[in-house]
Amino acid sequence: MTTAPDGPAPGPTLGEVVDLLHGWFPPDTADEWDAVGLVLGVPDRPVRRILFAVDPVLPVAEEAAAWGADLLVVHHPLFLRAVHGVPATTPKGRTLHRLSEVGCGLLTAHTNADRAADGVSTALAAALGLTDDEPLVAEDDGRGIGRVGSVPETTLGAFADAVAAALPETAQGVRVAGDASRPVRRVAVAGGAGDFLLDLVAAADVDVYVTSDLRHHPALEFLEKDGPALVDVSHWAAEWTWLPAVRAAVDAALGDTVETRVSTLVTDPWSFRR
Repeated sequence: MTTAPDGPAPGPTLGEVVDLLHGWFPPDTADEWDAVGLVLGVPDRPVRRILFAVDPVLPVAEEAAAWGADLLVVHHPLFLRAVHGVPATTPKGRTLHRLSEVGCGLLTAHTNADRAADGVSTALAAALGLTDDEPLVAEDDGRGIGRVGSVPETTLGAFADAVAAALPETAQGVRVAGDASRPVRRVAVAGGAGDFLLDLVAAADVDVYVTSDLRHHPALEFLEKDGPALVDVSHWAAEWTWLPAVRAAVDAALGDTVETRVSTLVTDPWSFRR
């Protein structure tokens, strides 16, 4: 009879980790214009360390390299449009080359993670304390776009304070359109740019809509309809809430065969405000 040698359990291969994540966030559920899936990496190589981040930018690639990550899982695509070369003289090329130099794979889960049952908007809803939440726009198998749920009754001002406390701090902060004393009980959320959902939110039974990148004219026209209040937060901060959730899911699935980390680098493009 032989006994197994002491030491850490063997790690999964990159292909096995990709299959795991694709099972939760199937690439074929992404929007047609999107670019998701494995961007860089050799499927049969072992993975021991996985870093999660929102944006595939050079500082994040440097963080992955310094930590010795074997895989970087990001939300936003590195290449959303077709390219004909990736020289290290370009920002995207430098990011890809840095990851390649240290043997770190790159995987993107974007709109396929947005609409997953346990995806980006679900994580945002959980971070903001919503209960009994469900998709704003329901699709098959529990998937959908945005979430709608409840919070203990509060005011818009107090709710905005809670949103600011729940999300990572950014230069933008939290912008609010509405009466601070307005009662809030039902909340709609959408991670990322969400003004394409304004008409649906206007028809929903909600008191406030939390999203990002709201433009002047659509927001103004929305408010003229005397519908829900608006809370506009940093795109990066809203989607960052998904990272701890997907990390926890990977930890539960793979146990101590991998080490995971969430990047806390603020890759929001805005540096300061006056």
